[in-house]
Amino acid sequence: MRRRHLVLLTAATSLVGASILALLGAALVVYAGWYNVAATEQHWQPTFSLLETAMRHSVQRHAREIAVPQRLSEPAFILSGAACFRDKCVQCHGAPGVSHGDIGKSMQPLPGPLVDARQHWQPAELYWLTRHGIRMSGMPAWQYRLTEEEIWSIVAFLQQLPDLSAPQYAQVLAKAVPVPACGQVVQADPHRLLPAQAQRGRQALQQYACTACHRIPGMTGADAHVGPPLQGMAGRALIAGTLPNTNANLIRWLRETQQVKPGTAMPQLDVSEQDATDIAAYLLSLD
Repeated sequence: MRRRHLVLLTAATSLVGASILALLGAALVVYAGWYNVAATEQHWQPTFSLLETAMRHSVQRHAREIAVPQRLSEPAFILSGAACFRDKCVQCHGAPGVSHGDIGKSMQPLPGPLVDARQHWQPAELYWLTRHGIRMSGMPAWQYRLTEEEIWSIVAFLQQLPDLSAPQYAQVLAKAVPVPACGQVVQADPHRLLPAQAQRGRQALQQYACTACHRIPGMTGADAHVGPPLQGMAGRALIAGTLPNTNANLIRWLRETQQVKPGTAMPQLDVSEQDATDIAAYLLSLD
């Protein structure tokens, strides 16, 4: 029995020692600057394969409860998706007879072509990928840029894309003129707005790049100092030194920034009414 305890103690000590050495080695690599973060260098193949496998299984798991609409085969819906694909996807993924744009060519990992997406992903998975994006890959979350209908229209078009030659793709695009333009912010029907939800607002703040300039409690990001920190927003008397700090005024500031304060460094972010409502709810919860 004593010998067994000695063996277990030795094994545990060895494991702890190995873990400490691994952490020290990782710290040395990070703080010595040995890991090359340049986009001109590819990931190591084991790193790429691990991330690819994790991504595939994650998407499959999170998309399994999504209901696919019946209209994916409607010609008008497919044409609308073709226009969105041209405006939002081709720059990174390319298309039949169309190369990736400069941004897509320069990214690591390189965004894959979508001409064979139908062979690798189910429609619900393509919807989830488009809506939520892929962390640490450059693939954006289109949830805050496109409507649900526009996202599904892209999925509808991706079902047809593998069957199109380069001339056929060009012919489809010649017919694809969505109205309004894909991704255009449309004035929401106030009767269809969802109740304000602070958690959605927290997510929206990240998607509108607010953390690029502001330190915001509860959110991960760089130690930004371009704009004022938003801690204690609920207790402030004024918004940007201009408007009384009310929920309605904060929504107005988020949506009409340059009209409220012309020339301010705060850009006009094209925040939808729903997103502004949710963001205001989160900001006004910050004591």
